[in-house]
Amino acid sequence: MTQVAVLGTGIMGAAMARNLLRNGHGVAAWNRTAARAEPLAADGAAVAASPADAVRDADVVITMLNDGETALAVMNDAAPALRAGQVWAQMGTVGVADVPALARLAADHGLTFVDSPVQGTRQPAEQGRLVVLAAGPQDARKALGPVFDAVGGKTVWLDEDGASGAGTRLKLAAVSYAISLTSVVAESVALTKGFGLDPSLLGEVLTGGPLDSPYLQTKMKAMLDGDFEPSFAVRNAEKNTRLIHDSAEAAGVRVDVNDAAGERFRRAIEQGHGDEDMAATYRASFAD
Repeated sequence: MTQVAVLGTGIMGAAMARNLLRNGHGVAAWNRTAARAEPLAADGAAVAASPADAVRDADVVITMLNDGETALAVMNDAAPALRAGQVWAQMGTVGVADVPALARLAADHGLTFVDSPVQGTRQPAEQGRLVVLAAGPQDARKALGPVFDAVGGKTVWLDEDGASGAGTRLKLAAVSYAISLTSVVAESVALTKGFGLDPSLLGEVLTGGPLDSPYLQTKMKAMLDGDFEPSFAVRNAEKNTRLIHDSAEAAGVRVDVNDAAGERFRRAIEQGHGDEDMAATYRASFAD
């Protein structure tokens, strides 16, 4: 059994904590909004009052937080209880430029830093089928193997130095695909409706053909049904478009489709849909 501190228990972090518990690991959970962590007590987690309380007895510390700035602030809050030799798996989505500061904080406290964001949304998180994109030293992999196996269906090891940000770089490339594809599907569904046709006809054209995919079917169904229960919220998708833009700009790459998707997400947020699933970018095609 590995003792794991899970800092950040939103949709993804809570699902990961439950899968860790189901696989026999000990979990201490903390969330800035305590009500988001408290239900985990019924699953066997110790709900901590502070980041420091959560990490005190941990072998592995997982951060599943909104951005790099938040991850840095929370780990600084945890610092009085950190101890040399702990493994820090930074599993949230941050920008490439955020990784060096996170790695420095780890080094300052004698932690082994592993850059290990996950690819996947609510359903694969609940099923323990996330893809872990990891960069970190060989000696951390034995400790993290059972942890990553509990939350993910596959781990892709990319580099032996977490500070390289290889996991974060691949995550941003992968999430840009999902974000952009969602926006493409949304525009096509909206265009069909705008032309005065039943938007379900688009499904008849695409289903079973070379452009079909399970992702297309899932997002198109959500748009047609008006079911925007969040799997990955518009607000988080918009944040990721900014991370992708900044990281791509630093690499000398233009990301026009990503940037256009960001504009759609911002419009959806202005319309009041920020906490809905990112499929709600469909709504951004219309005036209200």
